Amino acid sequence: MRLLLLSWQSGALAPFLADASGAPDRRLTIGYVTDAQAGMAGAPFVAAERARVSALGHEVREIIARDVEPNQLDATLGGLDALYVAGGSTFALLEALKTTGNDAVIVDHVRAGLPYIGTSAGSIIAGPDIAPASLMDDPADGPLLRDTRGLALIDTTVVPHADGLLPPYPPELIDRILDTYGVDHRLQPLRDDQALLVDVRGARVVASGE
Repeated sequence: MRLLLLSWQSGALAPFLADASGAPDRRLTIGYVTDAQAGMAGAPFVAAERARVSALGHEVREIIARDVEPNQLDATLGGLDALYVAGGSTFALLEALKTTGNDAVIVDHVRAGLPYIGTSAGSIIAGPDIAPASLMDDPADGPLLRDTRGLALIDTTVVPHADGLLPPYPPELIDRILDTYGVDHRLQPLRDDQALLVDVRGARVVASGE
């Protein structure tokens, strides 16, 4: 598997895509999952995140997982070079995937070799459990969730924005998350200029500053 789990800054994204594709100059087709941003269209971070991905010059195809059947998503993912899962509400995102069965579709494709990129919420759901995100995001955003189990593509739960520089996530909140959930969960804090890279060499934190 190849995964790049970003906190916020995306400096590691272009090298990851070039390496994963094996052809640095080829224009890729990237699926862009926006379910975490339902109801957030006017938020500045939504446009900023999309602009960073689009600026790489690849074809970006929006995917709203809650609106497609698993067989449709399966066909769509089969035509992609990489999948990008955008940030926003972790609970809204996981609800969209699990209530449709599209979580299993994504897991199957990623385990079969489709490169996976997540930012913030998209990174958190790649782990075994999103419960630690309940202090960052509102669990009420996913009222139909029966549990908080993530995609389990990795065995740790990313804690993004761990440097506490973004106003919604001050240092004391990050400390609360680590203290509250660090006993029962394997946590991987990431500063906003870091990412967790997973490939054949294992998992390691890499620089991702812009």
